[in-house]
Amino acid sequence: MKDLAALPREPGCYLFTDKTGRVIYVGKAKVLRSRVKSYFQSRELDPKTEALVGNINDLDLIVTKNEVEALILEHNLIKKHRPKYNIDWKDAKRYAYIRETPDDLPRFEVARKKEGPGKFFGPFVSAANRDYVLELIQRTFRIRTCRKLPKRACLRYHIGACDAPCTGSIGRTRYGENVKRAEQVLRGKAAELIKKLEAEMKIASDSLDYEHAIELRNQIRSLKWLDEKQNMERHKKYNEDILNYIIKSGRVYLILFNVYKGTLENKQQFEFEFDENFLEEFIVQYYTENPVPKELIVPEGIDESLELFLGLKRRGKVRVAVPKRGDKKQLLELVKRNVETTFFGHVEKLEDLQKKLKLQEVPDIIECFDVSHYSGTSTTASMVQFRNGLPDKSNYRRFKIRTVEGIDDFSAISEVVRRRYTRLINEKTELPKLIMIDGGAGQLNSALGELRELGLRIPTISIAKKFEEIYLPGIEKPLRLEQNSRALKFLQEIRDEAHRFAIKYSRLLKKKEIQEA
Repeated sequence: MKDLAALPREPGCYLFTDKTGRVIYVGKAKVLRSRVKSYFQSRELDPKTEALVGNINDLDLIVTKNEVEALILEHNLIKKHRPKYNIDWKDAKRYAYIRETPDDLPRFEVARKKEGPGKFFGPFVSAANRDYVLELIQRTFRIRTCRKLPKRACLRYHIGACDAPCTGSIGRTRYGENVKRAEQVLRGKAAELIKKLEAEMKIASDSLDYEHAIELRNQIRSLKWLDEKQNMERHKKYNEDILNYIIKSGRVYLILFNVYKGTLENKQQFEFEFDENFLEEFIVQYYTENPVPKELIVPEGIDESLELFLGLKRRGKVRVAVPKRGDKKQLLELVKRNVETTFFGHVEKLEDLQKKLKLQEVPDIIECFDVSHYSGTSTTASMVQFRNGLPDKSNYRRFKIRTVEGIDDFSAISEVVRRRYTRLINEKTELPKLIMIDGGAGQLNSALGELRELGLRIPTISIAKKFEEIYLPGIEKPLRLEQNSRALKFLQEIRDEAHRFAIKYSRLLKKKEIQEA
């Protein structure tokens, strides 16, 4: 699991996965860090959420520009992955419109399809947001809601929610102006209307028409909120791919977004060694196996021959855009922010750990050992590896203890440390920059003894769970880090992953023993 303290404070979507890597829940958030942390900090969870949290093994993030994009993306990810713990959204609720009736005194209503007379606005991402927008414009501009004009004013007029054009309380011209303002909002031009209303409010205030000024002020407040929350999808009839990257320490960290007809739907991440022609080589390899979009948005130009290749693969012209400003430039920057979040969100915690432990170099490879057993039987050990701050599950290892009888964690640690690093030495494999032991001073000394026998000088620590104390060689008193420090949270993350992995193996062996008995 990622270090929750290192998650970004930006809007976006989060995907929880189980131990098999399957997506089990997709959610959106205004602030990703706060929302994701809330699942693990709350003590009172409903049964469904408690079951979800119990099955979470890891998470992935997609940072978006705002909540609107997060909402759209959430829906598409749910449709794609069909997560077990999400509500099954139906297509009938996805695409809905607001219709302006063709009456002399128009009103606005929900329309499932874009059919019949009148003006249509949308489509809206969700029924809830569509209904909110509809209710807001009706209330803000006092638009009638009755299907048939009554002969006298109804309750909505008396509570100030309608101007009652049915009774002549407002003229057709003035009512028509309110309808046009509502149209402007529904077309996504609330910002322009706000400026106009602010100018009108100043005139009303200067003229001492305070009642009208207050009415305009309330409209402005509602529209400013709606300007951020309005949720209509960008209409495009073609697909786009947007890719961006960061080059660091001789490696390329690249993310590609798939945008289907204006809707951000998928994120793919890649990491590989830097080469002068890496971008063109990546594009050739990727689109040899994947559909080619009508437009490809990239941070730099590509060779004409590559554009011809894409066109032949798509069997149609492909537009390659290198934007310098505007919406497409913002999309490129959004992808780059995701590169930073996905690949480099761990940098600060590694640097903090180096500082707190006074290490000579950044511990980009960390290996942690834990011992597990059932009442002295089925004793096992686990080793997890974190590379560049992230779990490297391809290098996890399990050990069945061979030389220890009963409960003896010190001897068990000695055995697994000896076996692990004897093998790495023989295979001439890269050694870790930091070794962690789950336990106290005794477990640490057992590991250090084996490392000395092997002639290795690798920084080694242990962490005791009761008080979260860190034991270091040659220091009598254990080190206590601040509870909210990134270094401690990172060590806890590694230790907990090693513990989980050890218990899983121990239970497996115990189950086999019972079955064979």
